[in-house]
Amino acid sequence: MPSLFQNAVASIRMGVEDYRQQDSDRDISAVRNFYAGVLLLAKEALIRAAPNADAQIIIGAKLKPVSDGHGGIELAQVGHTTIDFQQIGERAADFGVSLDHKALKALNTIRNDMEHHYTSESATAIRAAISKGFPVVASLFRQLKEEPIARLGDAWNAMLETKELYDQELRSARATLENIAWFSPSISPELIKCGQCQSELVEQVKADNEQQDTAQLRCRTCGEDVEMADAIESAIDEVYGTDAYLRYKDAAENGPIYDCPSCSRATLVEGEDGCANCGEPLDYETECSRCGDSIGIQDYLDGMDEGLCGYCAHMHEKIMRE
Repeated sequence: MPSLFQNAVASIRMGVEDYRQQDSDRDISAVRNFYAGVLLLAKEALIRAAPNADAQIIIGAKLKPVSDGHGGIELAQVGHTTIDFQQIGERAADFGVSLDHKALKALNTIRNDMEHHYTSESATAIRAAISKGFPVVASLFRQLKEEPIARLGDAWNAMLETKELYDQELRSARATLENIAWFSPSISPELIKCGQCQSELVEQVKADNEQQDTAQLRCRTCGEDVEMADAIESAIDEVYGTDAYLRYKDAAENGPIYDCPSCSRATLVEGEDGCANCGEPLDYETECSRCGDSIGIQDYLDGMDEGLCGYCAHMHEKIMRE
């Protein structure tokens, strides 16, 4: 038989599929399936919060104390009814499971009305109530340490299309990047994107990591790993790409982005002390010893690392030839 978790996933997927149809007849099915799936998912979270306890006791609606035969008592389930909407909220608080009970209340009311064959809510209100439950599902998946994209597939992407869930996921994903000490001051979490699907929902797998060179990134939209070097190169291009294009177009000069001689990525930025990708420092004389002008990165990359700017190096070479 399918497990509680598998039933929860199946119900949520069916509910979201009904929701996507934008049909009043399917809205009724969407409410029933999605609501049932969320409650099952919450029950699964309760069970996993106490893995050594009897699952039936954890989610049993009616419990009574009975003798354990050794002078003490234990709890026994009365009947087979499991906890309802109200009890789930109370038990979640007791078990340390985060559950936005308020977000599900409107859906619970609509579902109860539908069970009595009527509802005064419009189709728009019904769909809004369902969409407000999407962040609840996302939160429960995180607490269960399950990947929603892997379990829900297309249903997860459909859920992400709603602004409320997308905004929550974006805040959560970017928060995992906040502790990283980026090699470049030009890099920030807002610039990191997935190279596969271009999504901004990129998270750090180990949120407490602070080092860029040990960070592991993953996309919450497509589930693929994100190569840090690709993400950094793309971020630098987003910030300085237009300037680089205009400089080359107008003056046929490179900059402010250059290829790093250490990692070969286009992640050296004019005015910064090192590579945004590998962190290799720029160690060269930045002031010409002959004329006092600044020595550009391009001169350094071209091998003119003798304390002379391009012009003075050219003049020196000319004199030596004469």
